[in-house]
Amino acid sequence: MEKKRALITGVTGQDGAYLAELLLAKGYEVHGLKRRASSFNTERIDHLYHELDETSPGVHLHYGDLTDSLSLLRVLQQVKPDEIYNLAAQSHVAVSFEEPEFTANVDGLGAVRLLEAMRSLGLGDRCRYYQASTSELYGMVREMPQRESTPFHPRSPYGVAKLYAYWITVNYREAYGLYGCNGILFNHESPIRGETFVTRKITRGLARVAQGLQHCLYLGNLDARRDWGHARDFVEAQWLILQQDQPADYVIATGIQHSVREFVILAAREMGIGLEFQGAGADEHAVVASVSTPGAKIQPGSVILRIHPQYYRPAEVDTLLGDASFARERLGWSPKTSFAELVREMAAADLALAQREAQGAIGARHGRHLIERLPGRDA
Repeated sequence: MEKKRALITGVTGQDGAYLAELLLAKGYEVHGLKRRASSFNTERIDHLYHELDETSPGVHLHYGDLTDSLSLLRVLQQVKPDEIYNLAAQSHVAVSFEEPEFTANVDGLGAVRLLEAMRSLGLGDRCRYYQASTSELYGMVREMPQRESTPFHPRSPYGVAKLYAYWITVNYREAYGLYGCNGILFNHESPIRGETFVTRKITRGLARVAQGLQHCLYLGNLDARRDWGHARDFVEAQWLILQQDQPADYVIATGIQHSVREFVILAAREMGIGLEFQGAGADEHAVVASVSTPGAKIQPGSVILRIHPQYYRPAEVDTLLGDASFARERLGWSPKTSFAELVREMAAADLALAQREAQGAIGARHGRHLIERLPGRDA
């Protein structure tokens, strides 16, 4: 039986890496899109990556870019995928306020370029398309929790660009009969999350401060509330979405909400650090109340976290909470990893990384992702 072929844009990102491993385990031939850049970062998929050996079971990488229609046509013509997972994006909300045009070009127009390439090559009859949507579509929420029918009100250029990608996917489904689906994924994290995302910034920062590698951790709104799950669980939902008889759009979430402050407290506790919060507003800070971290370079009374206005959004999204009832009923999907387990896994990975850095075993530049295999998967 011929293997299914999948093309993943954003394959070198967190979700792309977990999804590539999942699809390889299911017997897929996996292809990924990579951009030509001054630096070539495949750290998350190095254990899966085979660029030149076409007989290898690993991920085959192709140069291409969501801002370049011709490159997308070329790659789709070469690969002829059965499934496309469009995970590539300028995915930083804060950056989208600084670079709104670039964000719109990649996140919004990139989706229509990919869909149009599918259509023009006549792949619509055989190829299924998954669009990575986001809970940032809801922005200024109209109801709690948010479900597929909840009105959208994005509060950032990132959310607005993703809203275009959402609706153009629906439009190509309705106008041309393409099998196109949106996965409205709420926040999902892992030890290989990018270090500028708040959860990884917390675990990485706390670990580095504890090991004397960093003076202090700076954050913005500690009271923002999010629905956090594990990327490993969420990519399984992405795959399931494309296995259904009829295309549809799905909210993927845990249905449980926590604040950024809760994440900080739990991550610190997992590292053997007790915290006490003092002050209010921009003057709030966290002081070490107790410490039992092996080799810790901090003492009780040390300030480990401060608030910085730079990390507040121009238009804040205060609360997000997803209702994944439709996904549970139709896909049979539910998250397997609890919030506490997620934080524990991330805290342990970053503490081990910081300890190795402190011992000089690895450099800061090359110590970002210690993965022989993806964290959380059985060897």
